[in-house]
Amino acid sequence: MMKFTKQNFFFLVGGMIIYIIDIGVDFWVASKYFCQGQYSWSILILCFRGLSSLITQIFSYEWFKNDWEGTDTRKLKLVFLVHLFQCGIFIRYWFALKYGCQAAFKQTSSRDASETDLSNFIQKQAIDAVTDINMLRVFKTFLETTPQLFLQIYVLMEHGKINLYQCAAIVMSFCGISLSMVDYQISLRKSLPDKDEFRASSKFMYLFYKLLTITSWILSISLITLLSVRISAILLVFLWVCGFTWTLKQHTTFCKSKKMEYLYRTVVGIILIFSFFNIKGRRTKVCISIYYVTHTVVTLGISFVYMFWKPAIFKEICFRIVSILTILSLVLGIIFLVVYYSHFHPTTYCRPQAYSDEVDGVAGQKDRVKTGRFQNFLMQ
Repeated sequence: MMKFTKQNFFFLVGGMIIYIIDIGVDFWVASKYFCQGQYSWSILILCFRGLSSLITQIFSYEWFKNDWEGTDTRKLKLVFLVHLFQCGIFIRYWFALKYGCQAAFKQTSSRDASETDLSNFIQKQAIDAVTDINMLRVFKTFLETTPQLFLQIYVLMEHGKINLYQCAAIVMSFCGISLSMVDYQISLRKSLPDKDEFRASSKFMYLFYKLLTITSWILSISLITLLSVRISAILLVFLWVCGFTWTLKQHTTFCKSKKMEYLYRTVVGIILIFSFFNIKGRRTKVCISIYYVTHTVVTLGISFVYMFWKPAIFKEICFRIVSILTILSLVLGIIFLVVYYSHFHPTTYCRPQAYSDEVDGVAGQKDRVKTGRFQNFLMQ
């Protein structure tokens, strides 16, 4: 098992601070839109925030219930009330900071077997606590942060001017997506014994691959939304149906109950609208190729439609700038993707036997208790 370091602890503290700031920025932006009479934007921001919070609280409480099965029911009732008031994530941060501080600052090397076992236990508790937070942040990223980034870019394109609060929302969205993606991969490598280390160079390559492809796709959706909100909505629903259907065919086994499993698959369908994730932990060269080829074709198709249609609501200079940014971020994102999987993916510079293709299904279930929830989570 990898160790929980001081650097991990400081990243955890930074992540919590950004999470709190993000909440404040959301309400600030929503109030600004409301005061300007743009009620639809204000309501949409609050809806994204509310939906994200509700779903993450449901999953967080369900995980507490599974982990504390057979313990004091009064403790679970208190945890339920905290989650009911949408504050469950702060309980998780408290546990993560508690165990993380012990693991990073108070653990000393010892030859005594009992002290070594205690040290390993605290290390595992710290890693598991941070892992749960990062899984919830992945949900939040694609249920709230990414849609909000899309909304702010769309509003910016429609009105052609940007305000301070819009800048703050866009910056926080990019920060949220970036931290979520990298922290997710770090937690994946730390919590699963069959996963290889994640070097600094790999983190940057993975970050740019994800961030650029997501940015390109958001710009494309914003363009099609400017042309027709109905067409954009139909496209997004169609992509969600495709993603949800794919998760059904993969027979995911992340949750213990069928209801929670279907909720999980619904959320994964939303995630797959914006970015590819391997939900089975197996090699998916064909699937990821199909996914990004489809995104490339749709992105180019949208650009060609604008090139020939030239809607009056969109100035030519703005179209050129957005088109260049869209195509450039797409091309760079694909380049980073190819380079990452060719030279920087952990399986390319670590021992081949350290990689395990089969981590889900029946085989994955046997080690579920030992390796934690990540064994059956989004695995890429």
